[in-house]
Amino acid sequence: MKILILHRVPYFKIEYHRGISHDRHDVTYFGTEAALATLPPELRCERVGRPGARPAFEEARDWLARAPRTFDRVISMSEYELLDAARLREHLGVPGAPVEQVALARDKVLMKRAVEEAGLRVPRFLPLPRLLQLDGRAPWDGRTVLKPHRGASSEDVLVFDSPREAVVAVTAGRTGVARLDAGRELADFQVEEFVTGPIRHFDGLVQDGEVLALTASEYLGTCLEYAQGRPMGSFQIGCSEETRAWVARALAAVRIEDGTFHLEAIVHGGEPVFLEVGNRVGGADVVATFELATGVHLPSYELRVLLGEPVRGTLPAPDPDGLRYAWFVHPGHHLAGREYWGLAGAGAFRSGPRVIAWHELPPGAPLPDHITYQAGETVLAGIVAGDTPEETREWMAALFGSLSVDTRPAAAPLTPGTPEQVPA
Repeated sequence: MKILILHRVPYFKIEYHRGISHDRHDVTYFGTEAALATLPPELRCERVGRPGARPAFEEARDWLARAPRTFDRVISMSEYELLDAARLREHLGVPGAPVEQVALARDKVLMKRAVEEAGLRVPRFLPLPRLLQLDGRAPWDGRTVLKPHRGASSEDVLVFDSPREAVVAVTAGRTGVARLDAGRELADFQVEEFVTGPIRHFDGLVQDGEVLALTASEYLGTCLEYAQGRPMGSFQIGCSEETRAWVARALAAVRIEDGTFHLEAIVHGGEPVFLEVGNRVGGADVVATFELATGVHLPSYELRVLLGEPVRGTLPAPDPDGLRYAWFVHPGHHLAGREYWGLAGAGAFRSGPRVIAWHELPPGAPLPDHITYQAGETVLAGIVAGDTPEETREWMAALFGSLSVDTRPAAAPLTPGTPEQVPA
């Protein structure tokens, strides 16, 4: 096949060679120079750079107008470019999920409507412009979440005490979100009722609408708290047949029929409440912990599915020792402009017998200026194993309660001194 990949996610996060034979297929990677730089130098492929000033679809369309060629598949493994890939497939007449289908798994309002129509519970919600028209008179009272339709990593997510307070903040231009406060892109936001309970994520692989592999995990901390500067993680839990059926119904509602998925829900009153879903792998170390537990490297099998290869019956056997795995991350973006100089309270955990991976920034490294879960960018990322979900949860809770980050101003000379200690 001739395969075009809109390349955005760093190569090592996907390891394309594990899912695509680059000797058998002609693979073209289309991305910015920074993205292309992550490709292994020895990989047999074509590399085509793009400026990155406009959406990938527009730049790919213009490139192909100048140098026409055909492809059998157009693939993106990035949540941010799934729609670009769909638009390019339609533009070129290439097989694959169309724009209308992909949009269901990208737009939080569309997906909740579809899931609700399928008979599953969702938080009550409204597009932000509709709430403004109603002057805050929403069909719920109490805490209210304001979030982008297509956001990720809890960026630009805010929680207000009531729908009315959200309206007041937006109309007064004091949300702290620049585009909202400037009165722009209001239609790109929605509001929903704040539902309480444990937050869980479900990850797996689906082909032709059938769920072939699935794990269930529960968060310790939340993505929103992480965005605000607190550590978080998730630990694997059991997955009943009832839960598996619920996941399958949610996926069918949003027409996620092929590839991987990352679905989030809140358990409220013993019932799962759908939050959102993506037709892509989860972030942080979801891929690694999934493979440890199931033997399935999600990106590799997703690529095989997207190439039309049947994977049912080819999946490896699950982990025979039955261990539960968890991933954890400690943020650094809230300390941007400073340098990392160590983690106080980490010594008892760093070399513990349960630790599978521990990635800590080297002393003197600059702290990131953006939200990231990526090892090598954030303060700490790692994986731990336990015999039960409770073991891994308790280990992470103890770790989070012990940590504090030692930093220095980035502009400070490297002279002896006492680092500043910032509570985790």
